[in-house]
Amino acid sequence: MLNSRLNLLTDYPFQRLADLIAGVAPGTSDPIIMSIGEPQHRPPAFVTEILAEQASGWGKYPPMAGTPDFLDAAGGWAARRFAAPWLEPARHVLPLSGTREGLFQISQLVVDEKRPDKTLILLPNPFYQAYVGGAVMAGGEPVYVPSTAETGFLPDFASLGKDILDRTALAFVCSPSNPQGSVADGAYLDRLVSLAREHDFLLASDECYSEIYHKTPPASVLESCTRLGGGLKNVAIFHSLSKRSSVPGLRSGFVIGEESLIKPFTRLRSYSCASMPLPVLAASAALWRDEAHVEDNRDRYRAKFDLADQILGGLPGYRRPEGGFFLWLDVGDSEAFTRELWRRSGVKLLPGTYLAKPDANGQNPGKAYARVALVHDLDVTGRALTAIRELMTDLPRAEAAAQ
Repeated sequence: MLNSRLNLLTDYPFQRLADLIAGVAPGTSDPIIMSIGEPQHRPPAFVTEILAEQASGWGKYPPMAGTPDFLDAAGGWAARRFAAPWLEPARHVLPLSGTREGLFQISQLVVDEKRPDKTLILLPNPFYQAYVGGAVMAGGEPVYVPSTAETGFLPDFASLGKDILDRTALAFVCSPSNPQGSVADGAYLDRLVSLAREHDFLLASDECYSEIYHKTPPASVLESCTRLGGGLKNVAIFHSLSKRSSVPGLRSGFVIGEESLIKPFTRLRSYSCASMPLPVLAASAALWRDEAHVEDNRDRYRAKFDLADQILGGLPGYRRPEGGFFLWLDVGDSEAFTRELWRRSGVKLLPGTYLAKPDANGQNPGKAYARVALVHDLDVTGRALTAIRELMTDLPRAEAAAQ
């Protein structure tokens, strides 16, 4: 018998997308998939070389807590990138086989049946699906906080009031945000950390897109901890190689937290997860120590956003994001637009409707938006964006004719 909590979750967005376009033939024999945030850039050659060199490690069970080399590389990168020389990798860092599993599991660490007064889990709305999946399956009560144009596409948790905040066990924030690409500044993150400590909840900061930006490197909660003092109290910070290094299949990330969080997190993972294989740990360590490929990766995304400016600039629904690799396009009706674009041009987007929950008034904050993943090369990206522009330009005429 299935856990009844699973019934509280809708189908995953990509299943809903498959259902939406089922029976609709794509308008080309060579479809372009821009619905999933799967980086297509070639990773550094040394990844393959290290995996081959370390092949004997496939025959060993790896330690759940990782290797000293991985901890030194990942923790050392975070300490350098976010000016936190006080960070102690051996105490404060835990490897994850992709951050999605860690973001899912974190709810199980903080929702306690013995604390019925602390069951709320705050989520930005729209949100990454792992947040709500973990919250519901842990027995938490999701609270969807608007992250719309009116709030700068970031959640305003402080607006919720003392009663809700005192009952909160966990709050998720993502910067650069998925799907909107907004970047939280240091002052915003400082306020969040202070709010978490004042009301005694854990702030889970998803920073997986932190290395994809246009001009200014995004801030981190780790920097807030340095400014505010208090070490890593009330925070968990997540990073990944999937986007930074274009290795989504490597399934490699880590979480930063105080020792009182990392120890039970390690124990939970010992019961529920496979640890990161030794060859993957070795390749990951090399990736965290290398910045040349990250700069090249960032330049490639920057070029694609420059192209988006050229093709979509001037359209009312277009906005260039500050970070990440998604466009969050206002297309009026995201499901209708996605279906029609697939029929006309064979370009697949993800309706924003599937990334959000309706508010108290029944309004879904993602309904008007389509998420576009700029993960392909410039030629493919240009063809897809041109098809999107043509449909965005045609839609007003079609709607006017229908009236």
